[in-house]
Amino acid sequence: MNNLELLARVPAPLLAWYDKEARDLPWRQNTDPYRVWVSEIMLQQTRVEAVIPYYERFLAAFPDLKALADAPEEQLLKLWEGLGYYSRARNLQKAAREAFSRFGGLPGQVQELSSLPGIGAYTAGAIASIAFSRPVPAVDGNVLRVVARLTDSHDDVLSPAVKREAEKAVAAVIPHDRPGDFNQAVMDLGATVCLPNGAPRCEVCPLAKLCLGLARSTAPELPVKAKKKERRVEEKTVLVLIDGEGRAALERRPARGLLAGLWQLPLLSGHAAEKELHQALEGWGMQAQSLRPLENAVHIFSHVEWHMTGWLVQVRGEGPFTWTAPEELEERYALPSAFRAYRPACLEGCAFAAADAEEVSPR
Repeated sequence: MNNLELLARVPAPLLAWYDKEARDLPWRQNTDPYRVWVSEIMLQQTRVEAVIPYYERFLAAFPDLKALADAPEEQLLKLWEGLGYYSRARNLQKAAREAFSRFGGLPGQVQELSSLPGIGAYTAGAIASIAFSRPVPAVDGNVLRVVARLTDSHDDVLSPAVKREAEKAVAAVIPHDRPGDFNQAVMDLGATVCLPNGAPRCEVCPLAKLCLGLARSTAPELPVKAKKKERRVEEKTVLVLIDGEGRAALERRPARGLLAGLWQLPLLSGHAAEKELHQALEGWGMQAQSLRPLENAVHIFSHVEWHMTGWLVQVRGEGPFTWTAPEELEERYALPSAFRAYRPACLEGCAFAAADAEEVSPR
């Protein structure tokens, strides 16, 4: 039996299992294309449990495509705060505007969907199959893992060629009467049963009798992935600068690159000692009145790690910064999760100035 013959036997037992075991998720209560799209973008690189409250808040604020297209960017980014990968939020809005101007709404064909910002092959397939019942594949990491184990494939699933072959195989067997359910069933199977990192729950898998990986005892070591390039490490110093009114300093990141255009706490390259901190402040026309070191923190991006140290500093002078009261930081400004460890110091700046400050060392 070749791989296509094997995969052709998957839909019946898989859909029977899905009818009983499908996860109850808020975006499955309504297959409106906009809702499906928002959920799929949020779920990229993010756990389901983390996405649910964000999805509900997002839909409450922007219930349809036009509301998203017309939204102020700052409000959009604030609602996205903590989800990371902020380019996803910006591309959502760009795509919403393009979809309106070009199609009068979200289109139902994969080719048209794929032409919109931030929508790749997987997301286009998910929207087209779930919202429009198009018999097209939606192949993500879960699907690649399931297919690799079922067929006992030892090919590198990170290879574009291998992914294309998987897409062709799924397209050949997807049931035309339930394409959206089939794609979601494979996703659920990968997320709840055919788990990653060597821990598949084969004893409860509806496809166990078909699985070559199980039969040959290779499932735990599949799929095969080429070793990724190690992330580079960058050292940073985070400055929590508090003025005499208890406001915290913010600055915008460059318009391009990592965290493009987002607000951040002032950041220095390297781990700055007290002397270097004073020099930086003087360069901005500011003076430290009191200071204390903050905890170290690490934030991991896809290709780089920030190893951070921090200083909490009460300052005199405005410098080149935007100053925000604690309530504004909570309600208005989206602060990337990279700075999560230092957020409490911003919100407690007034208390620090009154009680916790150390005297500035004489120079």
